[in-house]
Amino acid sequence: MMRELGNAQDASAEDQGPDLDLAFEQQTRSLRHNLVIRAGKLVSPHGEFVCVVRDVSETGVGLRLFHDPPTGEPLELQMPDGGTYEIRQVREDGNHVGYEFVNVIDVPRFLVENPDFPKRGLRLNLAFPVTVRSLAGTNEGLVENLSQHGARLSCEGIYAIDQNLFVDCPEDEVRFREVGAKVRWRRDSEYGVVFENTLSLEEFAKLAAELQCPDLLRSDA
Repeated sequence: MMRELGNAQDASAEDQGPDLDLAFEQQTRSLRHNLVIRAGKLVSPHGEFVCVVRDVSETGVGLRLFHDPPTGEPLELQMPDGGTYEIRQVREDGNHVGYEFVNVIDVPRFLVENPDFPKRGLRLNLAFPVTVRSLAGTNEGLVENLSQHGARLSCEGIYAIDQNLFVDCPEDEVRFREVGAKVRWRRDSEYGVVFENTLSLEEFAKLAAELQCPDLLRSDA
């Protein structure tokens, strides 16, 4: 009886062989494919752009953009913890864009933030002119580095730590409008300022596209 039961189980396994193999392959693929919600930086010949990593496997990554994907090569995905990955676009579905890694990656290492890297928000190397206003007057300045929360800028004005300022972009076509800011550090003519009101990720992303490659913004954006 036991021999007959064993033979029946073996026969059943043989009959389901292809299905079991497919199920195992799908399960393995799902284990390798991890859902992620993390902001990153897409670097192209046209500049640096904000993206959100939605999912990742050892061979590819899905990104959410807030505008059309930048073109040209090379393309790099840079994470705030210092990780840099060369990628190629393989598909596009609206603002959801799929890329393949040029080299296979270590997924666990990708998912775990590097503890040796300074923990800070996403920053873009954007350069654009601004005016800096205080109670003492107005000076011209240049933003050299921008995040959702603040900026590094150069300006000939003399400002104190914790002094309140107003930073504005003089170009009418750019959506960066006067924002309140506070000085956090000073080094010669360079200042680090923190905005009173944080930019949303979408505002940050569209501002970056507008400053570097406005054609990426759709007319209805």
